[in-house]
Amino acid sequence: MPTYLKTSDVARTLGVHVNTVRLYEAQGYLAGVPRTATGYRRFTVLHVEQMRLALLALHWPYSGDKQLVQDLIRCAADGDLGMAMELAYEYLINVRVERTHAEAAVEFVERWARGQVVETTRRTLTISQTAQHLGVTTDQLRNWDRSGLLDVPRDAATGYRMYSAAEIGRLRVIRLLRQSGYSLMAILRMLRQFDSGERQQLREALDTPGENEDIGTVADRWLSTLQQQEERAHAIIQQITVIARLFAV
Repeated sequence: MPTYLKTSDVARTLGVHVNTVRLYEAQGYLAGVPRTATGYRRFTVLHVEQMRLALLALHWPYSGDKQLVQDLIRCAADGDLGMAMELAYEYLINVRVERTHAEAAVEFVERWARGQVVETTRRTLTISQTAQHLGVTTDQLRNWDRSGLLDVPRDAATGYRMYSAAEIGRLRVIRLLRQSGYSLMAILRMLRQFDSGERQQLREALDTPGENEDIGTVADRWLSTLQQQEERAHAIIQQITVIARLFAV
């Protein structure tokens, strides 16, 4: 690689459009780029590695605040590698916290599937009573019903939904999974498998879209997504180390 690179050289090396390079420079994601007398940019290996960090860190999805990721990249561009590394570990913490929530929710599901979650509610509740009992809204309950996540019996006289211990226990599972980042589609997939009597691989069902199923969001494969994000967090840390070595030269 030559000592100085043109914008097109950087773009070709990283497999991006030249406008992406210009945009990242304008955003402050690269150290100051010197110019020739005629105004051409003169990039260095350092700029290439800073650009590589920006592409890695800004790749969707990422955990936590986008501002954290942008601050991390700008710190690396400004030469404040200590702060960049600290923010990279904060990003890693965010991912691990989300992953812990997701894994704990799966453990709750597996416990429920084995019949080990005891619901002590002995009377049937109306939709408003159930919403208050679980700390959710009636709109959420109706939405979960319409989405096919549960089939709530209705009072023969009034036609109102009536929630018993079985429905409330199932709602606890749905609520916890939603709070932990899983999509409605992933939960529906898992519950269909549960209802069919196949209760040994519910974790896999949550994370494995069917052949004819369109993947709408990363939450449709949430466990895999979080694992990939943790791997990327480690790659970000390694890339900051590469940049630090170049600053030291």
